[in-house]
Amino acid sequence: MPDDMKPKTKPGLATRLSHAGRAGTHAHGFVNPAVHRGSTVLYPDVATRQAAGDKRLDQYMIYGTMGGPTHYALEDVIAEIEGGTRCQLVGTGLAAVTTPLLAYLKSGDHCLMPDSVYGPARGFATGLMAGCGIETGFYDPCIDAAGLEALMQPNTKVVYVESPGSHTFEVQDVPALSRVAHAHGAKVLMDNTWGFHHFQPFEHGVDVSIQALTKYAVGHSDVLLGSIVTNSDEDWERVRTTSLALGMYASPDDCWLALRGLRTMAVRMERQMKSALEVAAWLQARPEVAQVLHPGLPGAPGHDIWKRDFTGACSLFGLVLQPGFSQEAAHAMTNSLQLFGIGASWGGYESLALPTTGFISRTAGTGHLVGQTIRLHIGLESPADLMADLEQGLAVLRSNSLTPHT
Repeated sequence: MPDDMKPKTKPGLATRLSHAGRAGTHAHGFVNPAVHRGSTVLYPDVATRQAAGDKRLDQYMIYGTMGGPTHYALEDVIAEIEGGTRCQLVGTGLAAVTTPLLAYLKSGDHCLMPDSVYGPARGFATGLMAGCGIETGFYDPCIDAAGLEALMQPNTKVVYVESPGSHTFEVQDVPALSRVAHAHGAKVLMDNTWGFHHFQPFEHGVDVSIQALTKYAVGHSDVLLGSIVTNSDEDWERVRTTSLALGMYASPDDCWLALRGLRTMAVRMERQMKSALEVAAWLQARPEVAQVLHPGLPGAPGHDIWKRDFTGACSLFGLVLQPGFSQEAAHAMTNSLQLFGIGASWGGYESLALPTTGFISRTAGTGHLVGQTIRLHIGLESPADLMADLEQGLAVLRSNSLTPHT
């Protein structure tokens, strides 16, 4: 079938990821697009250069920092995944957080963030943003529409959401919160890294979707990259202009690696989702575990909203140990694991374990759990092997506890 013939129905995600952002199945040449590196862009004459400058909102090469063919290919695929119209790439996930915040906030403005927000995002709000005269209020991530309404101020310009939270996994009612924000003229910015294609942000009232492509898009724990997706020309111009003014840039080599990672992302995410749910259900039945924080698990906090708004889950979740176990015991358990690395980030092919008790900042009185917490990321290893590793880890936990658990 010629590449210019569109199918009558929209292909599935795996199909779109296999074909988007490349020349096509009937184009002569290599399967993958080339890496285009460069700073200077040459023009045949001054008039052509001037015409290119007048098309600043189009994918038109002017200078290296404004992007090139490799950037454009990846931006198109990311926008397609999230259901938006335009995407701006930046060098890190944190840059994807900070750039739109600076695009929509100025001195004298007010921002609302969930108390469960990604730590560096909180640090940016209480540090650089505060220094610029921008006030940030932190709210209970499980707040309802009436609760958010009470927090809105005349100068509230941004309502930031992150659902689920990346440590304690609170699921937010994004559609309800978006309606309140828009009624007050505020923009809704969402860190959608956990949801990626499982949550369609623009169908639920979000204006700007933030992704750490470092996670699932790359998939191999070897590239730092971020994206900002919008669904209107107005929002795109605002984000794009701010990004260029800040000198944000993503390496074309990193973009190419992300494109390569995306080809297998649907398969990896499906496998990792199933494995994570299997491990989470196994942990839920363990006597050492008080609670499993996985929104996709029936009975877990936030499951009802997750079931309503999400089409799937990712491989990151938390477990809460019974209150009799000490922090030292939880650390001993983590240290004993052989198949789980101890490290931040997630979304790669390898499993990770990270104690979180004592490492999370909260100022709105949320995040109180009965025992020590450990965040787990489930990779592509066999679930049986991971559960066997956790089994011996739980034995170490028990041996380091003064309170017997049966």
